[in-house]
Amino acid sequence: MSAARDQARTEIAFCEAVLAKGGLNVLSETFAGVTDIAAWEHYPPGEVFDPASNAQWFYHCHPAEKGSAEHGHFHCFLRPEGPEGPIHHLCAVGVDAHGRLVRLFTVNQWVVGDDWADADTTIALLAQFDMQMPRPSYLVNRWLTAVLVAYEDEIAALVRQRDAVIAAHQPPEGVAAREDRALEVTSELLLGR
Repeated sequence: MSAARDQARTEIAFCEAVLAKGGLNVLSETFAGVTDIAAWEHYPPGEVFDPASNAQWFYHCHPAEKGSAEHGHFHCFLRPEGPEGPIHHLCAVGVDAHGRLVRLFTVNQWVVGDDWADADTTIALLAQFDMQMPRPSYLVNRWLTAVLVAYEDEIAALVRQRDAVIAAHQPPEGVAAREDRALEVTSELLLGR
């Protein structure tokens, strides 16, 4: 394991430990000030964007599914040309109701409506995801950055798999593979802690 991955794993643990000392976690911080958590809504309101790195994220959850460990997920993006430029989805980071990592995954283009970038282009953007913003929580932002660093190789493999799955997908006639709503999650890695 590289020094950067080791350091990122240490930072993940540090952020979680500091939050836990206050009875908090990455979700409680993401939902700070929110009284009703609604499925499909983006949290925090207005999303999070770092103008120095052009990284962006939001959290949302789907309606609860019986037996699912996942509460919701952070969708991570990069806007390499700034806030008005194209937006590229890097990956999603699924967590349980206590903010613990459950899975990493990629989605088909229709899910997030991003500006499509192939695997090589997307993978090259991963190292630029660096959230150093005070809101909604500096620790949440550092935690999310550390997750993408700690799992960069795995995320790169998921992005390559995303492209292979989409290329092999046979959508109904007249529907583009990246717009076929029958294909949502294109690759995933379950994480056991």
